[in-house]
This record gives sequence, structure tokens and C-alpha cells, in this order.
Amino acid sequence: MNKQELIKHVAEHAEVTAKQAEAVINSLTTTILDTVRAGGELQITDLGKFGSVERAAKAGRNPKTGETIQIAAKRAAKFSPAKRLKEAAAG
Repeated sequence: MNKQELIKHVAEHAEVTAKQAEAVINSLTTTILDTVRAGGELQITDLGKFGSVERAAKAGRNPKTGETIQIAAKRAAKFSPAKRLKEAAAG
């Protein structure tokens, strides 16, 4: 499902216009991005938790030359699915 299909699906199920559904989806996306960017966590029941995790600096290897390189520390996005989402995926 792509974004346009999601908008249509939300509009039909929430009985709102496609424009209203798109505004809600865009607002939700912005909220998740802003929260993760700020280092916070957003939990949506039955879906999961959106957040970020700090990754420490580490040594790596250049696959082309085999040379050891230093990989800088960074913050990465993290998603932890809720139990209900895991069950839905399992069938």
C-alpha cells in the first residue's frame, strides 16, 4: 500500500474527505519525525513505538581493501512493533 492508497483507505473508514485524511496522515508523520528527531519516543497502542537509539563508535572494515576504518557514533531511528502488530503479521 502506498500513501495515496492509505489516504483513500483512511478516508473511507473514517468517513472523511480524502483531503482531511491526507492532512491527518501528514500531521501524524510530522509528529513522529519531530519526536524521533528530538530524541523522544512515541507509542501508538496496537502499532508500536517510534524512537531513536544511540549507536557507539566502532571499528569496521572496508570490504574493498580490507583496511580497518573507524565508524563514527550516530543516532538511528528505531521501531518496536506492538504485540498485536506481530500477531497480525504472523497470520
